[in-house]
Amino acid sequence: MFLSKKKLFGNNIPPRCEYCRYSTKNNSGKLSCPYGAGTLEDTCKRYEYNPLKREPRSVQTLPKFTADDFKL
Repeated sequence: MFLSKKKLFGNNIPPRCEYCRYSTKNNSGKLSCPYGAGTLEDTCKRYEYNPLKREPRSVQTLPKFTADDFKL
């Protein structure tokens, strides 16, 4: 009857402190978590996903084509 809601970046996001509501990064890129996790890949029992902390992957550049590439 009810449709399942799709999350902003998909439903298969592995939990990482990098995306947690409670974690913060300092200027040197190190993670600071008040609940004990120490690295970007760790998680703790207080993990709460925050989609605004997730950085999208960079766009790949396309190769340069010439008119000769499209001739038969």
